[in-house]
Amino acid sequence: MIARAMTGAARNRLLLAKLSLAAVGMFGFGYLLAPLYDRLCGTERATQTAAKDAARQITRVDLARTVAVQYDANVHGSVHWSFRSLQKSSQVHPGELVHVRYEMTNESNEPVVGQAVPSYAPPAAAAYFHKIECFCFQSQALRPHETRSMPLVFLIDPAIPGDLPTITLSYTFFEIRPRKSA
Repeated sequence: MIARAMTGAARNRLLLAKLSLAAVGMFGFGYLLAPLYDRLCGTERATQTAAKDAARQITRVDLARTVAVQYDANVHGSVHWSFRSLQKSSQVHPGELVHVRYEMTNESNEPVVGQAVPSYAPPAAAAYFHKIECFCFQSQALRPHETRSMPLVFLIDPAIPGDLPTITLSYTFFEIRPRKSA
């Protein structure tokens, strides 16, 4: 009987050790959750902060040069949205703050949530294109037949090489479907 009691006491100590380790692990996970989220999912916030920092550092406008910026807008898949830039192109001095508006309309009878994903042509231009404010930083929810005008504020870094005289900024909207619960 004493052997069983010692075995039971040893099992209790082992259980206590496992539960303590689990509690420490959960605390550690909770402590690291915010940095992990920023690392894995917070790229929009990091991109936005980096762009604002870049804008603060760029204080000069290069009036001797212009870069042609063309605006393109697309919708992926069967989303019933119309999406367009309110202007087709602009001539931008590197370092100049530029304001452009995009417009989208949900043409369906259902609410829709989407996310815009930017791309640049040529791809090397992305390193010199700094968005300060953009509808692409977060998902957009539109009610049925709602139209929304959305801002884009950007600047082009004056360090852009002269062999990039034209940049095409293209946004593609993708529908975000809610996850079905199991």
